[in-house]
This record gives sequence, structure tokens and C-alpha cells, in this order.
Amino acid sequence: MTPTREELSPRLDAAAASWLDEALAEAATARDAAPAAADNVAAAWELRFAAAGRHCGRSAGTVDSVRTLLLQEARADLATLTRLYHQGAAAERRAVLLALPDRVEGPGALPLTEDALRTNDTRLVAAAVGPYAAAHLDPHAWRHAILKCLFTGVDLDAVDGLDRRAHGDAELARMLADFAAERTAAGRSVPADLHRALNLTGEES
Repeated sequence: MTPTREELSPRLDAAAASWLDEALAEAATARDAAPAAADNVAAAWELRFAAAGRHCGRSAGTVDSVRTLLLQEARADLATLTRLYHQGAAAERRAVLLALPDRVEGPGALPLTEDALRTNDTRLVAAAVGPYAAAHLDPHAWRHAILKCLFTGVDLDAVDGLDRRAHGDAELARMLADFAAERTAAGRSVPADLHRALNLTGEES
């Protein structure tokens, strides 16, 4: 869930708080701008979105929260989110992924989630398996997302709805067993989270 400005206050020093208030004002201006002026005012807050990491501290969680709040204040639509995702660095892409549950209804943003799951960037993979994926990824893609987490070392605690979606999923159990067998045959360790997921399917032996 996107934090409020008040919830962010204890995590920001005076300079960062002032910078954020200016950024939020620009995002609100873009939201309310007439169509003829929209491109110019949008550019201002989008530059703030990209620059948040330089102004709002070293904590990735705080910067994520600042960026998602900007997206919310601007009421960024799917087209804007898609543009920011593809133009942005990994940290900006992560913020877009985290904002999806609050900004997009329906499966329209799945291409962004699927793109993140094709990477080996654990920050993006972890963000991609949140509430939006839980709500909209089809069973086949969701199972492969679980394997991606195991392969890249993303803790399954990041997977929203894991207990619900894994319950009784015999196909996921088969895929997990095959993955474990491949790791063992290659002399590699089996992630502990794999047994947890397998147990959730009800197929753990």
C-alpha cells in the first residue's frame, strides 16, 4: 500500500521533506493540468521521480515509498507507468512495480511484471511477485515466478498470496520436485524455501 506523506515524515530529514513537498506539488500540478500543458508539467515531476534517490536518503525502502507516493499523487496511468518503467534504472522500475496494485485495475500491466521476472535482478523479481502478480498472473506464469525466486535466491516471503495459490497445486509440486532433482544431480544445494513451498502444495513426502 502506498504510504501517506505523514507516514513518510519520520523517515526524512528537513531537506528531503522539503524536496518531497515540492515534488508532490509538481505531481499534483501535472495531474490537474490542461491537456495542452500536460507534457511540460509531467516532465517536471517525472524528473523528480528519477532523482528521488539523490534527495531522500540512502534507504531503498524510503526511496521506494517516495517514488510510489509521487506516482499516486500524479495519478499515473498505465501509459505513464509503462514509460517510466522502460526509461528508468532498476530502482525506478522497482518503484513502478510496487505501485501497480494501487494504480492499475485489471491485468493491463502484466507485461511489466513479466519483464521483471525475465531478469536476474533480485530487486525486480521480489517487487514483481507482490499483490499485483498474486491477483493477475495466470497459474502457469505464477508457478514459473516461484521457480524464478528459488533460482535467484529471492525469499519466498516476498511472494504475495503464496499460501493461498500454492495450496493443492499438484503441477507446482511437480515443478518443484523436478527443480530439486536437477539441483541435486548437478551437485548443488536445494533452497530451503523449496521445501516450504512444496509443503504448501500438500505434496511434500
